[in-house]
Amino acid sequence: MNVRDSEHMIAELNAHEGYELTDDATSADLILINTCSVREKPVHKLFSELGVFNKLKKSNAKIGVCGCTASHLGEEIIKRAPYVNFVLGARNVSKIVDVLHRDKAVEVEIDYDESQFAFKDFRSSPYKAYINISIGCDKQCTFCIVPKTRGSEISIPADLIVAEARRAVENGAKEVFLLGQNVNNYGRRFSGENEKINFTELLRRVSAVEGLERIRFTSPHPLHMDDEFIEEFARNPKICKSMHMPLQSGSTKILKAMKRGYTKEWFLNRAAKLRKLVPDVSISTDIIVAFPGESEEDFEDTLDVMRQVKFEQVFSFKYSPRPMTEAEQFTNVVDSEVGSERLSSLQTLQDTILDELCCGLFPLLGLY
Repeated sequence: MNVRDSEHMIAELNAHEGYELTDDATSADLILINTCSVREKPVHKLFSELGVFNKLKKSNAKIGVCGCTASHLGEEIIKRAPYVNFVLGARNVSKIVDVLHRDKAVEVEIDYDESQFAFKDFRSSPYKAYINISIGCDKQCTFCIVPKTRGSEISIPADLIVAEARRAVENGAKEVFLLGQNVNNYGRRFSGENEKINFTELLRRVSAVEGLERIRFTSPHPLHMDDEFIEEFARNPKICKSMHMPLQSGSTKILKAMKRGYTKEWFLNRAAKLRKLVPDVSISTDIIVAFPGESEEDFEDTLDVMRQVKFEQVFSFKYSPRPMTEAEQFTNVVDSEVGSERLSSLQTLQDTILDELCCGLFPLLGLY
């Protein structure tokens, strides 16, 4: 999503201001840093990067901070780094040309509606097109800052999405990548009078675009992985057979504390249906270890899900509290050293699973 936001800003600046990309920071007239705030480390990195660019830049060059960290820190960024010229939140991308001409501008409104804004066109790859299908998030996961930085969930009208896919294909794209915080919750809310369809129907309409060869999407929420969605995924030849299913925890108790809305059993059932209908499907996931209140038994539940599902890829992290989240106030904190040990154990198990999967795919050949 940040890549697509960056493409939108590049397109607007090029079309309205004549800006072109450069790889040389010392020659740039404008330096934009697009940020993420899902984890703590990138936030710290932001101010380090700002210091570096401030030393490298030309005397009259401008610096702008964009994205989720911009949304949640707002004016604090300029207080800590007074040489920053403007701050543009993740829900305010369409205002990039406006803030460019207002020194010390801060635009971080999280309920600003960009769902029908006609962005100019720019793509990083001539063969792949990222397409937003929704903005914001209505989930209340206790560990997640995203609803506080990207606002309430609004779906982009289906006709705009299909038209964007068609334009991309006409300009050479072979693949579209549909983006949303919870893509399979598509259609829950539109900002105006628009046809209300679900994500499965949207997939059918996008796949009908002539000349389009591949469809990918991220991220579906396990709670909304109904049979209709999984069956469309299985039988639609244009949909690439890889699925990102964010588990977060294998413990039903911890999933409840996280407010994820599903159980360990539901997740395993959905993964099993996927494997049954698409034997060669690749399943990836996100896992947080040492969430407040996680016991050894809870952690073992997570390992058990890993052993049963056998994920092809796991993005794993030790829990870190994020500002403006409910879990930040939880007091049943897991010891940091214990968290590090659990993360190491989980990653070791994943390495073992990958070794097993690779041995199954590439059996040992004799030497001749």
